[in-house]
Parts: sequence; C-alpha cells; structure tokens
Amino acid sequence: MDLFYKIEGDGSPIVMIHSGGVDSRVWRYMVPELARSFKVITFDGRGTGRSPAMLEPTSLVEDLRKLLEHLGLERVTLVGHSMGGQVATDFTLSYPSMVEQLVVLAPSLTGYVYSQEFTNYMTSVNAAAPDISKLVELSLAGPVYQATMASPHRSFLSEMYVHYMTRVFTEWRSFEVLWPEPPSIERLETIVASTLFIQGTIEWPDMYNIAEHFKRVPAIRFAEIKGADHMLVLTHAEQLANCIQQFVLGEQDKTADPKSE
Repeated sequence: MDLFYKIEGDGSPIVMIHSGGVDSRVWRYMVPELARSFKVITFDGRGTGRSPAMLEPTSLVEDLRKLLEHLGLERVTLVGHSMGGQVATDFTLSYPSMVEQLVVLAPSLTGYVYSQEFTNYMTSVNAAAPDISKLVELSLAGPVYQATMASPHRSFLSEMYVHYMTRVFTEWRSFEVLWPEPPSIERLETIVASTLFIQGTIEWPDMYNIAEHFKRVPAIRFAEIKGADHMLVLTHAEQLANCIQQFVLGEQDKTADPKSE
C-alpha cells in the first residue's frame, strides 16, 4: 500500500476521507475524540500530504478499496468530507457489503450539475494558476470559508492549501479522477447503509440542493451545525465527533440540530 495512513484507537473501524485541497491532518481535532470509542483510520488521498503524486488517471474509490484490503478491514463506517464525501458515497454504492454506516459532511456528488455562482467562483480561482499564493488566496476568500478564515484555524488551513497546490504544480502528471458509472446522483435510493448527512449553515446553495437529492437514501438522517462553514471539521470538530459517535452507536443526536427525514 503506497498511501500514507495512520491508525488510532480501538473498536469498530471508522475510515476518514478528507476533502480536496487539504490532507489527513485536517482530522487532527476530531480523531482524539473518535479514537476513544473506535479504531480510526485516516489517510492522505493520492497526490496529497505524504502519499504519492497523481501520475496517471486514478480511481479514488479503488484506492480506498485497496487500503481497506491492505488493512484487512471487511466492513467499516465511512466518514467523508466534501469530495471525500463523494468518494465515500461512490464507494458505498460500488461495495455495499463493505460499508456498515455512511457519514457525509458537506459532500459533493457525482453527476450533480453545479450552479453558475459556484462555477464562476471555480473559474476565477483556476484563472490564477500557476500562482500558488494567488490560488490559495482566492480559494479561501470564498464565502463558504468565512467562519474558518475568521477563526484560529486560518493559518493551518492556508498551510495545507499551499502544500497541496505546490504538489499539484510540481509533482502531479495527471489531473484525471475516474468515477464509477452511472453517477451516484442516479443511484442514491439504492444505498443500503444507514447514512448521516451533516452540513453547516454557511454554505453554497448547491449544498442544500445536494441534501435534497440525498433524501432519496432510504435510511438517512440530517443534521445542521449552526455557524459552521464548509470547513466544519476544523471549527466544530468536537461537536461533529460527538454527533458521529452517537450516530454510529445508535444514540440520539443531541449535539447538532437533527432533522430526521
């Protein structure tokens, strides 16, 4: 296994899949809380952190499968944030017998057509390439990062983004990610795992539209964390960890604002 990973704690396994632009360090405030009750596996996705660069078209879903097989884990709970939530959802659809429970944190979704507002934001960010400092500045100036950038986590998030962007422009040889077909948006009603969808209140309108699609998942609960933006894994780590723990252990969620469907 060439991906960098860490294992902390004992108990039933929870695998954490980070978002784009950062690496597994983003979980550093949540892992200590979760590791009190579970075996927590974090890893750097391909091209991030201490894992190898993207050198050819890559399936992040298959990378995850190979990691679980390497660790001898036949059935796990997946926790995915943003694009990591997209990976977790696609994995759950591709390998349903391997997923006990699914937790998605402000996830993206394969097959979803994003709004003009979001598309314009991404276009303006990408236009700054290959100026890494400008790319990071524009990325984190997005409205969905306002709470994090006004918090003590500002420097840490910027550091991870700089590290990620530097690797992209100095080491990556491929930018193509391969996703399963058909896209998840067409198959959400076939997810059999119990699912928890969590988002903050400072988000793109697209996130609320994605949440609407996830209502098609048969066994799903929704939670909203007030005052949290897209990087809720940094600013609301303890609250998130408690919410996930209670969900996984089958307890009633008392930490977020649950909206059961």
